[in-house]
Amino acid sequence: MIRAILFDLGDTLMRPSAAWPPIIERADRAVVDVLCKAGLGLDCDHFHEEFKACLQRYYAERDSQQIETSTSAVLKELLKEKGYSNVRPVLIRAALDARYRISQSNWQLADDTLSTLQTLRRNGYKLGIVSNAGDNKDVIQLVEKFEIQPYFDFVLTSAACGWRKPNPRIFEMALAHWGYSPSEAAMVGDKLEADIAGANQAGVFSIWAKRYARTRTEADAVPNALAETLSEIPDILKAIR
Repeated sequence: MIRAILFDLGDTLMRPSAAWPPIIERADRAVVDVLCKAGLGLDCDHFHEEFKACLQRYYAERDSQQIETSTSAVLKELLKEKGYSNVRPVLIRAALDARYRISQSNWQLADDTLSTLQTLRRNGYKLGIVSNAGDNKDVIQLVEKFEIQPYFDFVLTSAACGWRKPNPRIFEMALAHWGYSPSEAAMVGDKLEADIAGANQAGVFSIWAKRYARTRTEADAVPNALAETLSEIPDILKAIR
């Protein structure tokens, strides 16, 4: 019997307001601006391009290895290559905060998120968030921004635990919070190659939240159920109880 529901965050519980490329360009530039204004002798334009290139390599590596380091580690390593190996942690954090303030402004809560979470809690389900993300603080701030933290028992990010979906370890860590077996949980997410493939590998019932999905077409993971909207999830769960 399903007793707990794991949710992805981005493109599942929340959706972007506008196209990402110009937002990400501004966000990455904000990192460089903070560092340059702090007095680091960087070629700001060149460093901006190098930082973007480092992030692209990081994104490719983490997806193939299913291991998360963090955007902080990427930034620290690049600064070290430039001769700045002892940059104060508070400055690194300030630069990343500037980045995520911009990206966070592009997210908005899906229109049926709150009503769905309320129904699921009323029906007795435990809820948790399992999110692939390069920065744990960013995810926590988004959850707080949309005031959905009261519905969830925990928020587990790949940045915090080191493992990315679809690696089964992140699902095992989530289930350990409740002491539940995989057969007692469902996973709701938009990415076939991460949320659905990972849930299937872990033995967790998988529900594909299709509405905002930007999944790769070559993904071959088959969900146990498909939800065109979040509001369909309570009935899907009721049918398999």
